Amino acid sequence: MSKTSERKREVREMSPPELEERLRQTRDELFHLRFQQSTKQLTSPARLRTLRKDIARILTRLGQIAQ
Repeated sequence: MSKTSERKREVREMSPPELEERLRQTRDELFHLRFQQSTKQLTSPARLRTLRKDIARILTRLGQIAQ
């Protein structure tokens, strides 16, 4: 199973409070990586894209639960 599939499954199985906490953590990490990028200290640029996609997955799942 690919890492993407694992992340999707993991997000589907989380409860809303867990999703909210994961969203906060992911946004914090993205902020720090953007700061590193602006100071030319970023070692893994691909991580930015991964985090943005994770945030989108979490927000999508929260929207589905809210309906």
